[in-house]
Amino acid sequence: MTARLDPYAAAPALLKAWLDFSNQVTASGLEKPLLELVKIRASQINGCANCLNMHTYEARQAGETEQRIAVLAAWHEAPCYTDRERAALAWTDHLTLVADRRAPQHVYDALDAQFGKEEQVHLTMMINVINGWNRLAVGFDLYAPELGWRQ
Repeated sequence: MTARLDPYAAAPALLKAWLDFSNQVTASGLEKPLLELVKIRASQINGCANCLNMHTYEARQAGETEQRIAVLAAWHEAPCYTDRERAALAWTDHLTLVADRRAPQHVYDALDAQFGKEEQVHLTMMINVINGWNRLAVGFDLYAPELGWRQ
């Protein structure tokens, strides 16, 4: 596939600001493996090949196992995730599909039991960031071949 357009060339200042914001959210203090699981999960839901390629690579670099990455699409049934990870993944699922799933109280209660208030904001911003990147990558057919993407 060939990219439809290069958003970095089309709107460099805006994309630089978006990348800077994304990096700021990523450096928010939440655990790197947890953030990568969230990025992978949202990217699975959104069908973003570029972000799946990138964030499975990043998750491995952060110490995630192949097993946990492989079963992430079925995290509800997989016993290998902690309560904290489950709360983050449920929040990710609901916010990524917010038009259909909303953010029900029981999902928030699980989040609130595992994350402090500031952490909840950081996690929510990370979900917003990855959903934004998914939409850019899917919309413009973007891929990052330097991370091993093979066409």
